[in-house]
Amino acid sequence: MIVLSAALPARGRVLLAAAAGGSFGRRLLLRSLLILRSAEGGGGGRGICSAQCRGGEGATATVGSSKMSQKEPQVHEIGDWYSVPDLSLRDHRFAVPLDYSSPDGPRISVFAREVVLAGKEAQHLPYLLYLQGGPGFESPRPTEASGWLKKACDEHRVVFLDQRGTGLSTPLTVSSLMQFTSAKKLVDYVKHFRADSIVNDAEFIRVRLVPDAEPWTVLGQSYGGFCAVTYLSFAPQGLRCVLLTGGLPPIGKDCTADDVYRACFDQVVQQNEKYYKRFPEDVSVINELVIYLSEAEGGGVPLPSGGILTPRGLQNLGLVGLGSSTGFERLHYMFERAWDPILVPGAPKRISYYFLKSFESWISFDTNPLYALLHESIYCQGASSKWSAHKIRNSLDNVFDAVRAARESRPVFFTGEMVFPWVFDEMGALTHLKEAANLLSEKEDWPSLYDIDALNKNEVPVAAAVYYEDMYVNFKLSMETASQIAGIRLWITNEFMHSGLRDGGGQVLDHLLGMLKGGRPLF
Repeated sequence: MIVLSAALPARGRVLLAAAAGGSFGRRLLLRSLLILRSAEGGGGGRGICSAQCRGGEGATATVGSSKMSQKEPQVHEIGDWYSVPDLSLRDHRFAVPLDYSSPDGPRISVFAREVVLAGKEAQHLPYLLYLQGGPGFESPRPTEASGWLKKACDEHRVVFLDQRGTGLSTPLTVSSLMQFTSAKKLVDYVKHFRADSIVNDAEFIRVRLVPDAEPWTVLGQSYGGFCAVTYLSFAPQGLRCVLLTGGLPPIGKDCTADDVYRACFDQVVQQNEKYYKRFPEDVSVINELVIYLSEAEGGGVPLPSGGILTPRGLQNLGLVGLGSSTGFERLHYMFERAWDPILVPGAPKRISYYFLKSFESWISFDTNPLYALLHESIYCQGASSKWSAHKIRNSLDNVFDAVRAARESRPVFFTGEMVFPWVFDEMGALTHLKEAANLLSEKEDWPSLYDIDALNKNEVPVAAAVYYEDMYVNFKLSMETASQIAGIRLWITNEFMHSGLRDGGGQVLDHLLGMLKGGRPLF
């Protein structure tokens, strides 16, 4: 096991987003000020407010244990407390601007779930905001007080945020996205669903939810960590401390999407080699599947919900199977049931419905299309991706050509966390999004997501778990980013995979909190 803690020197403090330097930091602060201090028009969003938030201009309403001025239109709906084993939960809905540069324009609903240990509903506790991985995935739905959540609730009110476009936050689904009458209109809408808008949502929520608008702790898992670093860049005044787990993004000005995917493919190759070393018998099983698919009419077989499974589509199973703690085993057991048994002599060989259904369950592009649409854009700042992962894969065709590998009796290598343009042809539910996906891949005017000068001057306490063999967030690029965040404390380990927060119970969170409290040695 590799375990290393390190501290990087502090270099001052960023007090305002404008002090971060750069036009985007100033724009973000201006947007926040507009939202927090201006009269908030209705636009196209749904005006929502419960009895707890009602009142005319100048009235006050209790939110948690704080009082909030009602000079702004009513934008916050609070539900009643309800329970699951050992926990009390309360739902919040906020009507936020779709575009923070146009606060009087259309609004969307953002959902947050407040969680405390049963019996602590009235206690004054600091708030911890959990930011889920993604992009385009909703927050977890708590069912009991266990794992890291139990540890977090010992000392905090935990807020699970459904990032905009996911879960109950005006969800963007393959069906709801059909409401747009052109690909351009769809692109103009979903461009507002990246980390910069998510951070603005978090600030919008914090000043309305947290008593006296005190700063809160942010726990960022995977892409949620990317969002947390955007938070550090442009709104550090909202942060008490930041905990990152597998979530240090590539931030360098010269770091392109191509650089990210090139580094990620290197780790994917290593994960494939480890998989086949553990399950060498799967080489022939998967080769047989690939050849069968390649020789089928149309180059593949129909999937239960539409679309087609092809050899290159089969390789997408690495997205889930190669990067999590039990992924190898789950992938192996899935291939155990790849074929239907021959019940009648002479019946043709067929891939089992079980396998095809399992494949669709693993690849969730159709249930979370925002992931497929925006995945490459999370690496874009002032430049387009131009289907970067596809480009890098093509340059490695001798490694990732599934049919050639199968015919040469070599292991077929799976791909990792990448979205390819042909996904929008082969997955039936996504075909109507193809034109928009292509436009997004060509979009160049993505704003900056990070401010390196501000991060160099950071004084917000930050602790990060960096997983040495992380397939999703490259270790080398993570370390380059860590060197730019003043005062960050690192825990580098291969004890856990990317799913360490989920797999480690409370151990990962306990370790990170301990580092900030001085409970862990630096070296």
